[in-house]
Amino acid sequence: MKGIRVALVDDQVLFRAGIRMLVSSQPDLEFVGEAGNGRESIVMATATRPDVILMDIRMPVMDGIEATRAIVGAGGSIPRIIVLTTFDLDEAAARAIRAGASGFVLKDADPEFLLAAIRAVHSGSAVIAASATRELFEHFGTQALPVPTEFDTLTVREKEIFLLAARGLSNAEIAKAEFLSEATVKTHISRVLGKLGLRDRVQLVVFAYESGLA
Repeated sequence: MKGIRVALVDDQVLFRAGIRMLVSSQPDLEFVGEAGNGRESIVMATATRPDVILMDIRMPVMDGIEATRAIVGAGGSIPRIIVLTTFDLDEAAARAIRAGASGFVLKDADPEFLLAAIRAVHSGSAVIAASATRELFEHFGTQALPVPTEFDTLTVREKEIFLLAARGLSNAEIAKAEFLSEATVKTHISRVLGKLGLRDRVQLVVFAYESGLA
């Protein structure tokens, strides 16, 4: 089975060594590269083409926010980016998610949680800390922008599911609330993301808050 290609960007050498050993110990994960600052990460991402990048936010030369924006904006096969932060309500984490990151994880999280986060983000079927993402955007509120016209292309049912997903509900919770199967909810979520041009459910939360829909 092909492993999930993982890369790490952090300016602390010892931290990188620990994460490298952790990832390399997993049979379904492959550690493919590392960088010590944001500028190096852009070159590294192009050279190694990871599936998931663990990205520290605060680094010299170029921070993780600008690096995330550059990597996501480069086009082609875009990796999922998980930003690493030191505390829950971090405005920089909110800015990184707006720049295109798929979620965030605390740097002192349990190793099992970090590994699960990598697998979840890679699968695209789950979201990292949807409730935490929602709390971030409630705490660091952003001025609502006009609702994009793409939202009007959603059906009534899709809009209902969009709003539930924007609140951080899981597929199982949405299925229970809407009296649907989880498979049906998953199909609706996929259609919503496709119509709105979003990559994952974290970006859906961002879309909802920036459009004043949440």
